[in-house]
Amino acid sequence: MSDLEVEGLACHRGGRPVFADLSFSLAPGELLVLTGPNGSGKTTLLRALALLVPAERGTIRWQGADVAADREAWCTSLGWLGHLDGLKADLTVRENLVVARRLRAEAPDDERIDDALAAFELASLARRPVRTLSAGQRRRAALARVVSSDAALWLLDEPLNALDAESQAALHVIFEGHLDAGGLVIAATHAPLRISGARTLELRP
Repeated sequence: MSDLEVEGLACHRGGRPVFADLSFSLAPGELLVLTGPNGSGKTTLLRALALLVPAERGTIRWQGADVAADREAWCTSLGWLGHLDGLKADLTVRENLVVARRLRAEAPDDERIDDALAAFELASLARRPVRTLSAGQRRRAALARVVSSDAALWLLDEPLNALDAESQAALHVIFEGHLDAGGLVIAATHAPLRISGARTLELRP
């Protein structure tokens, strides 16, 4: 049984079609990798799934229900990582993760936050303001924000950007743990994601 069903999705950008009649489904424990050249619609698809941009046509269903019927419930099911890191520069790394959970109306969970910080080797930087971090450290903090949430579905745009080899390896391990627990991931990337059983959806301009 699929948790996510996308049927006949079409999106325009600047008055021109980006993709049309796009359909796919995703079951618990599945990773879908979006590939294709720049301008093929990978980011637009992720933003349409997150309801950040309107679709011209089509339906997105989550656990059988149209997500447009309850946008708030749908958004609480999502962990979002875009090109921007989505972090408050003047807050510390840890404060960003705490605030993100509060904004999602999730219960405080220090253990989950600590685990996410440790997974990306951010424990020693937890009390540092985000504005003092390097680009790679900020990207790791942004990923920790997603990982520390209770979201079942992660929508990730170029998650490997600015990550060194060690951090990329850590992210692969985190992906596998999330999938093994029944989570779902859709990731747009130019870099390979070496996850067993990953599916690929190639988009073309």
